[in-house]
Amino acid sequence: MRAEILSIGTELLLGQILDTNAQYLCERLADLGIDVLYVSTVGDNLARAKETIERALARSDLVVTTGGLGPTEDDLTRETIAAVLGETPEVDPELERQLRAWFAGRGMQMPERNRKQAWLIPSARAIPNPNGTAPGWDTRTNGKRIVSFPGVPREMRWMWEHTVEPSLSSGALLRSRTLKLLGIGESHAEEVLGDLVRSTAPTVVTKAKDDGIHVRITDKDPEARAMDERIAAMEAKVRERLGEYVWGTDTDTLPGIIGGALTARGWKLATAESLSAGDVARALSDAAGVREWYARGVVWPHADVEALTRALETSDAQVRLLLPYGEASAEIIASTPEVERKVTIRFNHEREGRRRAYLGGLDVLRRALGR
Repeated sequence: MRAEILSIGTELLLGQILDTNAQYLCERLADLGIDVLYVSTVGDNLARAKETIERALARSDLVVTTGGLGPTEDDLTRETIAAVLGETPEVDPELERQLRAWFAGRGMQMPERNRKQAWLIPSARAIPNPNGTAPGWDTRTNGKRIVSFPGVPREMRWMWEHTVEPSLSSGALLRSRTLKLLGIGESHAEEVLGDLVRSTAPTVVTKAKDDGIHVRITDKDPEARAMDERIAAMEAKVRERLGEYVWGTDTDTLPGIIGGALTARGWKLATAESLSAGDVARALSDAAGVREWYARGVVWPHADVEALTRALETSDAQVRLLLPYGEASAEIIASTPEVERKVTIRFNHEREGRRRAYLGGLDVLRRALGR
């Protein structure tokens, strides 16, 4: 099954609202093994929205729209779908009754403009919305399906999960395994992987992310056991080539990995930062059990190694991380009772240096901890 997502609303094109709905729907459809081939955004314009839906129906089996189901004149999703199918919307008496009851239950009289939210066309049935006034539409035409939701994420997600998602099945499962890397660039990682990135079952894709490079291994199959075996075999090959750079998988976080290693050894950590401007301390502070293993965090602008070392002199932490200031390069030092590790980072401007110091600091620390 080929799916397409259409986000409707001029506010999206103006950058006033972040389109989290499309991201959510892409993830949910992928989990069902349904391929999302296109994601589009169109403003509140009947002609352009009609053209976009017609194009989507011509190339996709399932079209999911969000937005444009409110009661105002610029909410045009119903009118657009009706125009595409050449059908005339009419007020459904039961939907109108439910809407009036919704307002009455809140001590209000329903504005007459809300009657358009009770519209239906012959090819559509209503999708209940217990969290708002806008029912969705589930429209069938010539073997194709259009499901339409309001743009409010809380309403859309409930409607998707409770009414539409249970009715969808591609007959296949889709699973992914993500390996997270530091200490290597994306192009270098792909070069080392070589022929593996040309695999089709499973696929292997590299992506640059905030916490390093991700290598995502993805497969789809009606038979879960065979698919899991292929993914495991591919993971072993990736680790054989890039294992020294792998610091975690899937939902792992660097602060979580570091915190776990400190807890396992019964050690405490102290950090002193300059170039990273407190980013390391902020990240570590969000990790589980931080009160047990994080003894001190110092931020000192434009400080060298000697100054940062003095800042931690009174700390009884067994593990220390120093991130000194530098204008084009900086040497980061992580020390434990067993080992001292250093890494030199180089950069072109301070903002880049701050990010490199943050990632380099966490990476050299987890390496010093043997993770």
